[in-house]
Amino acid sequence: MTHFTTNRRTVIRGLAAIGLAAPAILRGRSAFAQGRTIKVGHVSPRTGPLAGFAEADEYVLEGIRAKFAEGIAGQGGTYNIEIITADSQSNPNRAAEVASDLILREEVDIITAASTPDTTNPVADQAELNEVPCITTDCPWQPYFFGRSGDPANGFESTYHFFWGLEDVIAAFLAMWDGTGVEKTVAGLFPNDADGNAWGDPELGLPKPLAAAGYTLVDPGRYQPLTDDFTAQINAFKEANCQIVTGNMIPPDFATFWAQAAQQGFNPKIVTIGKALLFPSVVDSLGERGNGLSSEVWWSPYHPFSSSLTGISAKDLANGYSDATGRPWTQPIGFKHALFEVVADVVKRADDVRDPQSIVAAIASTSLDTIVGPVDWSVGPVKNVTKTPLVGGQWQKGDNGLNLEIVANATAPEVPVTAEMQLL
Repeated sequence: MTHFTTNRRTVIRGLAAIGLAAPAILRGRSAFAQGRTIKVGHVSPRTGPLAGFAEADEYVLEGIRAKFAEGIAGQGGTYNIEIITADSQSNPNRAAEVASDLILREEVDIITAASTPDTTNPVADQAELNEVPCITTDCPWQPYFFGRSGDPANGFESTYHFFWGLEDVIAAFLAMWDGTGVEKTVAGLFPNDADGNAWGDPELGLPKPLAAAGYTLVDPGRYQPLTDDFTAQINAFKEANCQIVTGNMIPPDFATFWAQAAQQGFNPKIVTIGKALLFPSVVDSLGERGNGLSSEVWWSPYHPFSSSLTGISAKDLANGYSDATGRPWTQPIGFKHALFEVVADVVKRADDVRDPQSIVAAIASTSLDTIVGPVDWSVGPVKNVTKTPLVGGQWQKGDNGLNLEIVANATAPEVPVTAEMQLL
């Protein structure tokens, strides 16, 4: 992959100064001014092991494009918004490559990304390098911010993120576990990737808060993603008599671990795993052993929020997806929709949508009630980051298979509890 040491605006200014090639590059901006079209790039993992996060992309983007076809009324008139998508293939290097292409070849005015730090971070890094406004979501804020060497005192210039943090997922997990009476010995499964290293970090991850809450974390060290043997980890957990399993895993890794746990006689009473257990298709593939597994819940039909762009409720958006596709709702649906709610709101408020700094100023001043909750970058927890609500959920048998029920809402009381936590 080519590495660029100068940003897009510097290149254009330099070419203009010497009179070479600038007309060809700037023609895109002239056409923009006449046609009032704003280009928005969007990067997500359509393929690869993280593809579950982008399963609903087509449905959500179809609805967003239909709404954008009406035009968005901004400070300088009514604007058309063109969304240009790219597949990160669940690969950070590929995410950086397609982001660079969207910025330098397509000349997008805003770039967006979602679905774990493997996609959000390289896209945001390319945007920061090229001074292009960027909005990302669907990645805990610590791996996004500190994974990009962010300094809380200074933050970033062009890149903004909304989602929950590790402190929120820890609180949601503890809210599920505390009332069960299960022994407080916890098995930790953390891969050697951006998410796993953040979740397992001694200072910023799970170890300190779990210890403060009276839990003992058994962490046998980082494993390589897509490993085919968890025997060493399972033996360590059995020896420590772990009753709870937690961590952050991609779906194939959890499926391998959970099958080997059964084969090797490891039978914890609670299994609460981030990332892997978000998706109905993954849990259904586990058969009977999917019943009772638990995870964080960032968005659901039970969330009492509506879209600022279309007015649709969380419940109706989830049901609309199921009716259209015949598949169960998934959590990324709400955040993918909210991403473009924020884009539309920024376009409405920016003083000059042709000026990246004006767009960035509009992003920074966002105060918007979205389908995933409030998005307001003035409240932190650090510069360029704002948080959304998070609760705890468990997959439980219903009349039509497994349902993701809300079983703990101490972290966000506005989201109603729908069932009680059950032990495996």
